Amino acid sequence: MTAHATIPLPPIADPVSDAAPISREKLEEIFEDIRSHPTYDHEIHGCLNCGICTATCPSAHYYDYSPREIVQLLWTENLEGIYDAMQEKIWACAQCYTCAARCPFENSPGGLVMILREVAIQHDFDSVKEVLRPFSRVLLKVVSTGNQLAPNMITKEAFPDWGPNVAKVDAPLAILRKAIPMPTMHTLDTAWEVNLRTSVELYTIWEATGVLDQLEKVDENLFDVVSDVMEEKREEWEEWLEEQDDDDDEDDDD
Repeated sequence: MTAHATIPLPPIADPVSDAAPISREKLEEIFEDIRSHPTYDHEIHGCLNCGICTATCPSAHYYDYSPREIVQLLWTENLEGIYDAMQEKIWACAQCYTCAARCPFENSPGGLVMILREVAIQHDFDSVKEVLRPFSRVLLKVVSTGNQLAPNMITKEAFPDWGPNVAKVDAPLAILRKAIPMPTMHTLDTAWEVNLRTSVELYTIWEATGVLDQLEKVDENLFDVVSDVMEEKREEWEEWLEEQDDDDDEDDDD
C-alpha cells in the first residue's frame, strides 16, 4: 500500500493585507496556550448551540460579537476562527458574565474571552495595543492609585453621549465630596484614597502574577511610568516601617 505524503495546509493570511501570514504551526501553538490555561476546562463543558448566551449578551446587541460563537470556535477547535476572533471580537465583551449565569451547560464565554485576551497579550497581537491604548490613562490610575476612575476624569467632553445628564458634571464636586463622612473620599484625584500598604500589596500581587509583564508588552512607556510610581511607594512604605521601628525603640528606652 503506497503511503501518501501529507500536504501542508497553506498559511492563514488576509489577501488584501501586507501582514505576514500565520502558519498552521503558529495557530496550533496559540490554541495550545489557550487550552493549557488553568481555568480553561472549568470554563467550557460543551455547547447545545441554544443561543441563550448571545440572546442575553449586552455586547451582542451593539457589536459584531457572539458568546455562542466563542464557545463554538473553541469547542470545535476551529483554529482559524479563533485567531480571527482574537483580532477584534474578543475585545467587545463587557465581562458582565450574564452568559455564564444563563448557560444550561455551565459554560462561561466571558471566562473564555479572558483566556483569549491573556493569550493575545502573550503572543503580542497588534489588536491588543490598538484596543488598550485608549485606556492607558485608566490603567495608570488603577495601578498607581487602586482606583479605576476619578471624579476629575469625568468631563462633558469625555462623555458627550450622556445627554442631559452630563449637566451633573458641572456640580461643585470638590465641595460635595468634602461633605461625605468618609475622609478617604475628600478628593477629586481618586474615587477614594487607597492607603500605602494596600498599594504596595497590590503592586506585589500584580508583579507575582505577571500582570506587569503583560502591561510591558502592551505599553512599554506606561509600564515605565507605573514602575517608577510603585517603586516610590515601596520606598515610602519602607521609610514608614523604619519610622515605626524607631518609635518602638524609643518607647522601649523609656
